[in-house]
Amino acid sequence: MANTVLERGLARAAEESRAGWAAPASTATASAPGAPRIAADRRAMTIGGVGSASAVLFVLVLVGGVFGWSSVESVPLGEARIPGWVLGVMLGAFAIAILTTFKPHLARFTGPVYALLEGAVLGAISRVYENQWNGIVVQAIALTVLVFATMLLLYATRIIKVTERFRRIVITATIALMVFYGISLLLSLFNVEAPLIWDAGPIGILFSVFVVGLAAFNLALDFDLAEKGAKAGLPKSYEWYCAFALMVSIVWLYLEILRLLSKLRD
Repeated sequence: MANTVLERGLARAAEESRAGWAAPASTATASAPGAPRIAADRRAMTIGGVGSASAVLFVLVLVGGVFGWSSVESVPLGEARIPGWVLGVMLGAFAIAILTTFKPHLARFTGPVYALLEGAVLGAISRVYENQWNGIVVQAIALTVLVFATMLLLYATRIIKVTERFRRIVITATIALMVFYGISLLLSLFNVEAPLIWDAGPIGILFSVFVVGLAAFNLALDFDLAEKGAKAGLPKSYEWYCAFALMVSIVWLYLEILRLLSKLRD
């Protein structure tokens, strides 16, 4: 979802990288007045490094998820309630996500914190869904893994190509959806809900299918983001930046699949 700003950040980092740490040490040093800054870590990011950073973040998501899951009281089927602390943690995670988006070099520190907070929120939400629809969480996780693997295969084989047109369409649709979600949230404060969209009827199900598809296409943008960063020779710290972007998309995908499955079960 944050691909627009993330790509701008990577482009900016690439320029700094070429001017700074990639410059000959004999002519550009960190101590020379007016000289380009040389990054402390001269190693370049790799796709494998992005995978390793992503694995760490998702382990932390699971750790947070266990806490969030256990925090929801066991009550009769269909009566589970989300704990009051979830909203505060969710806002904290959102603030960290915004900070990471605009300060990508901090991702190696903010990414793990975001993963723990978001994991706690996901755990609590998942427990509520599970209490309402038994077995739905396992199904949502399995489908999320399946969609991720499918998109990775389609991207790797270039069946899906991330062109400028493809990128513009996905980013525009994602921004429009986020605006719609924001307006819907504000309206819900006044007990006004968009008709049919959130219902379990045909229109509501088709809407959720569309959103799941959009989240899946964002994964392709994330794969392209990591590939571009590796080719540009960005500093190794940007592996965490790309891993963070990937985690955001997968979390979004999982939540939308969870919502879709709940509609199909109603």
